[in-house]
Amino acid sequence: MTATVPTRTDGRTVRGSSPGAARGPRRTGRIRRIGLPYLLLLPALLLELLVHLVPMAIGIVMSFKELTQFYIRDWGAAPWSGLDNYRMSVDFDAPVGKALLHSFFVTVGFTLLSVGLCWLLGTAAAVCMQDTFRGRGLLRALFLVPYALPVYAAVITWVFMFQHDNGLVNHVLHDQLHLTDQPSFWLIGDNSFWALLTVSVWKGWPFAFLIVMAGLQNIPRELYEAAALDGAGMRQQLRRITLPSLRPVNQVLILVLFLWTFNDFNTPYVLFGKAAPEAADLISVHIYQASFVTWNFGTGSAMSVLLLLFLLVVTGGYLLLTSRGRRASDV
Repeated sequence: MTATVPTRTDGRTVRGSSPGAARGPRRTGRIRRIGLPYLLLLPALLLELLVHLVPMAIGIVMSFKELTQFYIRDWGAAPWSGLDNYRMSVDFDAPVGKALLHSFFVTVGFTLLSVGLCWLLGTAAAVCMQDTFRGRGLLRALFLVPYALPVYAAVITWVFMFQHDNGLVNHVLHDQLHLTDQPSFWLIGDNSFWALLTVSVWKGWPFAFLIVMAGLQNIPRELYEAAALDGAGMRQQLRRITLPSLRPVNQVLILVLFLWTFNDFNTPYVLFGKAAPEAADLISVHIYQASFVTWNFGTGSAMSVLLLLFLLVVTGGYLLLTSRGRRASDV
């Protein structure tokens, strides 16, 4: 076997060169090209970990301390309480645990209704916007307005609309449509739950509409044309083509909506203030009250850790079930 000697363009051989010598710089340049994007992402990744992991670690440490208003200036000097804060939080016969359990059930019911309505409205609107008609672009832009508005500005507007004496909601329902015997109090009592649900759905369904509309773009139009030629109506096309094709998109969408809604703090806080009504006592506001209103930061931190563990378990179980369903459908 003869080795090939590298030559120059003029026919003379190149001294001291070999295939291994040319392969070395080429491999180094390839490593640099591959590693450069990760190197550029490293500062942002470190800052992201610093912003999230450091407060999370501090919160876990605080959950094992008897941290009250007497140790705010030097929280490190607070005595260790072990698992007492966790025992107090899960003692459902005691007032603290009973209130936390009530807040948990309210949050679960609120989250299920909000996520279900957001997905239903978003999917219906996205399906209706698939066909081309005059004014479709304007309607799409109008549908996205609630999602584009700042949360505080939008919720404050709803606060004025829910006012008892001069709010727009009571004006329409009572004065114009005569659906109620008298103006309702929407920000207190049992009606506060439905007011919170209305604002949450109004604010969240455009996100579902945007994600589902993007997912519908990946479904080939030939499938609908073939189904129409076979005599399938709109309902059958929706059931046999649209929903099965959107299954991967819906799985991610429902998980994201669940996490956002279950952890939502801005909406109830701006809508009701520091003291939310009992019917709308979401767990995020309840933890805030336990920490910054009663000044028991140890108990509030323990509740936050329990909430984190619950969300991790739910997320892991959901991903496990959806992955199994995906594998079964592929088989």
